[in-house]
Amino acid sequence: MQIKYLAHSSFLVTTEAGTRILFDPYEPGGYDGALRYGAIAEPATVVVTSHDHPDHGHTAGLPGNPDVISGLKLAQSGPRTVADVSLRAVHTYHDQSQGKERGENAMVVLEADGLCLCHAGDLGHTLTPFQGQEVGPIDVLLLPVGGYFTIDAAEATQVRDRLEPRITVPMHYKTPKVDFPIASVEGFLAGKANVRRPGTSELRLASPADLPATPEIVVLEPAL
Repeated sequence: MQIKYLAHSSFLVTTEAGTRILFDPYEPGGYDGALRYGAIAEPATVVVTSHDHPDHGHTAGLPGNPDVISGLKLAQSGPRTVADVSLRAVHTYHDQSQGKERGENAMVVLEADGLCLCHAGDLGHTLTPFQGQEVGPIDVLLLPVGGYFTIDAAEATQVRDRLEPRITVPMHYKTPKVDFPIASVEGFLAGKANVRRPGTSELRLASPADLPATPEIVVLEPAL
């Protein structure tokens, strides 16, 4: 499995068999130019969205003709298999008011190559024990950490501690290409051990044997 951080909350996951799953594509120049990442040109087998906001569910203009799966609908319908990939979703919210402020959110769980990955979308609250059980044991967690629109650094730490992934990859944080009122990744990293910055946008895990013995945080560089 190869995990490529495109930008913001968008990732491309490619399995060993070549199936390509694109998570949460954004609208380049969206929100009146506040989101300045480049256009996504990576072809995908399937596009999965956590919700329909422009920085997470912009599927127009993507190359090819990928199947588009709504994570929120997936949470209702149950697991789905695409080639060698199993997908399921856990219904959550974009805020701490059960969706009254910003709506619903889906945490999407992908299983392939003997590995389990969770994309947390725009999660806006910490998880109850039951929600943690619904997500289940995971190896890789793609987690928003910037706050304001999502969980902040402290809340993201609580989510990470509940789910206990072997690898956490931060997303949805302030960079020079984002004018949202959100925090940088540094607040989430502060005081934490086993932080790795490989200096690339890609993480390669061929099998569970490639997982670290000690849980770590991997900060990937946005590709776009």
